[in-house]
Amino acid sequence: MTGQPILVDVVRNGFVESVHHGCLVVTAPDGSARLSAGDVTSPFFPRSANKPLQGVGMLRAGLGYDGADLALGCASHSGETGHVERVAAMLSGAGLTPDALACPAELPIGEDARQAADEPLKITMNCSGKHAAMLATCVANGWPTDGYQRPDHPLQVQLARTVEDLTGEPIAAIGVDGCGAPLFAFSPTGLARAFGRLVQAEPDSDERRVADAMRAHPWLVAGTGREDTRLMRAVPGLLAKSGAEGVLAFALGDGTAGAIKIADGAKRAWVPLAMAVLDRLGVAVPEDLADLVRPPVLGGGQPVGELRVSWRVP
Repeated sequence: MTGQPILVDVVRNGFVESVHHGCLVVTAPDGSARLSAGDVTSPFFPRSANKPLQGVGMLRAGLGYDGADLALGCASHSGETGHVERVAAMLSGAGLTPDALACPAELPIGEDARQAADEPLKITMNCSGKHAAMLATCVANGWPTDGYQRPDHPLQVQLARTVEDLTGEPIAAIGVDGCGAPLFAFSPTGLARAFGRLVQAEPDSDERRVADAMRAHPWLVAGTGREDTRLMRAVPGLLAKSGAEGVLAFALGDGTAGAIKIADGAKRAWVPLAMAVLDRLGVAVPEDLADLVRPPVLGGGQPVGELRVSWRVP
C-alpha cells in the first residue's frame, strides 16, 4: 500500500501484540474523495461488498425482486431458518430447486445455525441468496441456468457492465469468489463511490431499490448479532455491506460513503475503524453499538485487552 496506512492495534494486558494495517476512503456525495489513508486507488477484490452492485445489475436485467427477496439477493446470510426458507421460496418461485445452485455446499456461518446443521448444503451457504437471485434473473430472460456463474454468461456480462457504471472504473480483473461466481476488481474509491450512488438515486430506481431493500431488511442481509445487521438497525439511513478478507463498504443517507480494506484480511479490525470513521463524520454512536468501538480481546474467556484505532482519523 502507498501513503499513510491506517493502523488498528490489538492490545492484550497493556501490551500491543499485533497491528492491523489497511486503507480507508470516504467519498463526498459528489463522489470526490473527502478523506483517505493508504492506497485507495489500486484495484482489489471487494468480495461480498460487490453484492449490492450485482443486485443492481440483476434489476437492470429484469429481475422483479423488491423488499425482502432483493435484500437476500444481496446478502451474506447466516444460514438461519428464516434465511434458508426464503432462499428456498425464491428458487421455487423461479421453478427451480436447490440443486440448480452453483455455489458449494457449506455449513451456515451463523454460530447457532452451524451447530444445528446436520450437513453442509448449497442452500445454507452464505451466498445462496445471491445465487438464487442470479438464477431467477436467468429465468426471467430465458437465459440458460446451466453455467450462469461463468464470466461469459449473459448474466455475468450484464453484471460486469453495471459494476463498471456504478464505480466509474473499468474492471481491472475478474476472479472467482468463494461461492464460485465471478468477482470483479476495482479500487476502494470506486466501491465507496458506488455505494454513495445507491443511496442518492431516485426513489424506485434500480440503485435505490437495492439500498432501500437492504436498509429495510438488515437481518436478511447478514443475521443475528452480525455487524452489518447491527449497524443498519442502529444508524438511520445507513447502508452497509461487509466482505471477506477485511472489507466494509457503507453509505450514509446523504450520500457520504466509505470503503475499508484491512490488508491482512482480519474482519475484526474493520469494526473499530468503521466506528471511528462514523464518529468523525458526526454520526452519534448508539449505546447498543458501544461494544464495537473497542472490541474486547479475551483471555480465559474474560476481557484482557481491546482493539483500538491508533491511526488518528484527520
